[in-house]
This record gives sequence, C-alpha cells and structure tokens, in this order.
Amino acid sequence: MKPSGFTYDPTSMWLAIATFVLALALIGSEKVDRTKVAMLGAAVLLFTFTIDQELAIESIDFATLGLLVGMMIIVRLTETTGVYTYVAIKAGQLSRGKPLLLVISLVAATAILSAVLDNLTTILLIVPITFLLADAFDIDPIPLVLIEVMACNTGGAATLIGDPPNIMIGAATGLSFVEFLFNMGPIAYTAAFSIGFLLYFWFRKRLQIAPEARDRVMELDARRSIENPDELKRLMPIMGLTVLLFFFHTPLHIEPATVAMGGATAMLLVTRQKVGETLSHVEWPTLFFFIGLFIMVGALEHTGAITEMANIIVDISGGDRTVELFGISWLAATVGGVIDNIPFTAAMIPVVNEMTGGEADNGYWWALAIGACFGGNLTLIAAAANVAAAGMAQRSGQPIGFLQFAKIGVPVVMLTMLMASAYIAIRYL
Repeated sequence: MKPSGFTYDPTSMWLAIATFVLALALIGSEKVDRTKVAMLGAAVLLFTFTIDQELAIESIDFATLGLLVGMMIIVRLTETTGVYTYVAIKAGQLSRGKPLLLVISLVAATAILSAVLDNLTTILLIVPITFLLADAFDIDPIPLVLIEVMACNTGGAATLIGDPPNIMIGAATGLSFVEFLFNMGPIAYTAAFSIGFLLYFWFRKRLQIAPEARDRVMELDARRSIENPDELKRLMPIMGLTVLLFFFHTPLHIEPATVAMGGATAMLLVTRQKVGETLSHVEWPTLFFFIGLFIMVGALEHTGAITEMANIIVDISGGDRTVELFGISWLAATVGGVIDNIPFTAAMIPVVNEMTGGEADNGYWWALAIGACFGGNLTLIAAAANVAAAGMAQRSGQPIGFLQFAKIGVPVVMLTMLMASAYIAIRYL
C-alpha cells in the first residue's frame, strides 16, 4: 500500500533517508542543538524539492503541537503556586527519614507526576527539591536523581500525556487517555516500583541517613512552600477538571489537544499572572524541533522510504505477529534509547501503520509505546528528562557522566524490557 502523495523516486527517497540519518546522528552527538538540526533537515528537504510545501504542511501533526502547548501553559501556571514543591517535601517527610521509604516516596511522587504532567517538567520540578532533601539528610543526591529519572521515564509511560512518544502515538492513532491508562498503566507502574527497589539495594550504602539529619527534615513546614494560596485556589479546580476530561474525551468526542488548550485558556482567564510572562515559558525550541521532525518524517513517508522499511521488517519476521511485537518493542528500546526516543517514535509510527495494514490491532502500538518509553532509560541522551537532570546536577557541582548513567540505565532497561516482554506475551499474544 502506497502512502498518500507517494511518488517513487529513488533519488528523492535516498536523499530523505540520508538527511534523516544524518540528523539523528547529529542529535545523538549533542554537539549541535537538536532544534537547529531538525529545522535545517526540513529546510534541506524543502529546498531540494524532496517534499513540496503542501505535503510538508500536511505532515505537521498540529494535534500533538496543540497538546504540548496546552500542557506547557498549564504546568507553568500551576508551578508558580509552589504546589509541586509541597508535594516533594511531603514525600520526603512521609519517609520519616528511612532510606527505603524515602526512595519509594520519591518514586511514587515522580511516577504519578510524570503520568499527569510530562517527564521533562516533572524532572525540572522534582530534582531541585531532591537536592534540598539530600542536603538536609546529608546524603549523596545523585543516586536519588538517577532513581527519579528512571521512575519518571517508566511512570510517564502510563498515560497519553506522560511521555512524548505516547503523545505522538495517541495523536496518530486516536487511542484515548483511558485506553493508554488501561493498557500501559499496569506495566508502567510495576516497572517504576521495581526500579525503585532494585536501585535502592544498588545504592543503599550511599543512602544511609543519620538520626540528627532525619530530625531536621521532619521539622520542615511544607505549607510554607505554597507561595500563592489564592492563585492555587483559582487554578487547581481547572487542573482537576482538565485531567478528568482527559479520561472522558473519547465518549465526549473531544480531542486531547482541545482539552489541553481549553484548560490552558480557562487558567489564563482566571490567573493574575501576565499572559506574556506565561507564554515566554512555553518551550518554543521543543515545538519547532517537532515541526522540523514531522517534515523530515513526512519526506520519508511520501518518498516511499517508510513503505520500504515496513516491507523489510515484515520480510524478516515472515509476517509472524509474535516476532513483530517483540521486534518492535525491543528495537524501540535499544535504537530509541541511543538516538532519542522522540525522533525514533516519529519514524516508527508510519512503519507500524504499514505493518498493521490499517487494521485495529492495537497490540503493535502498545509494543511501540512500551519500548520507546522504557528505552528512555538506556543512555543519558535517550530522553529530554535525562539531559535536564544531568544539567542540574552539573550546575550543582556533581555531574552525571555518560558512562555513569549507562551503568545504571542498561541493566534497568534489560530488567524492565524482560518484564514488558512477559506482559506483551500474556496480554497481546
């Protein structure tokens, strides 16, 4: 089956492939800003007429962009109230200074927040508080930060809005918030808490807390972290209603992007914060990165490269559904874990669509989502949350190296993917 707008031209197809592969290599190297790479790649394909302007515009997924913008605005507005700081401090106090309970509390807070918000935002909110708690407890913060990053990437897999690959898959397939939670939630939270227990025993010698340090943390007043109670009262009901609508958007025939933008608009109407200040915190580089990426992937699709890739995978698997499901999940975890799971997912969506032939076999999509999200723990550059955490650690004078991360990430991904394979086999085969 040929994609819409398909015209077979070997030269154009190989130029689209070469541009995309070079872009992935540059993104993975981290030597050039990924937004610059994506926009340059899109420009090259447009100026060489590998893809025309009309098809390029059609390739941009505005549903994904709308969902991202809406959630960025919501998170920024609620972040200023201090509610996320309150949650993090409470998580530390609930542990009562016991290392295992501390780890489980932080895992729970991180996994839940990343499922409701997104991985990058959760890490940006949680990690600074983790350094505060580690300082109060007089322990090394890096083990806690690594545990949070791993829990964030797996916990975010639970919902439609928790991880960028899920947002992209949801926008491409129409799978609902509830379907994501029902299919991804069990394995995501099982994996997140398994990681917490595994890494607690891995780092337990570095997480010993002295009694006097425990007392200091218990004396912190979490309520003082709420910087604007009136703003919190105005915004949190809208936040709650927005999350509720994500659960019921399918029967209500409302798209997730509409829910997010509606919630953001309602918050902007009631907030006392300046609109310009709020919009200045929208991650515009991320949005333009997606635009460039969508155009590059659109070129792959419309020149026939995606069709050829799908045919190769089908030929190798022999059309065996079991081989295809496991192949998709492990390929997503390994390749996406090396080159960044966002562009890899963008490339794989049309491939999986070709493999299913348009049939309603969602097992393929869950295999892709699990592999892409769990693979985010493989390397330091596999997910934006990893890079953000490493940057904050660097600024604190305790950098996280590539190999240091990989020594933890590789066994974590192996463990969680073995769990995921069992889950796929039981539920979808």
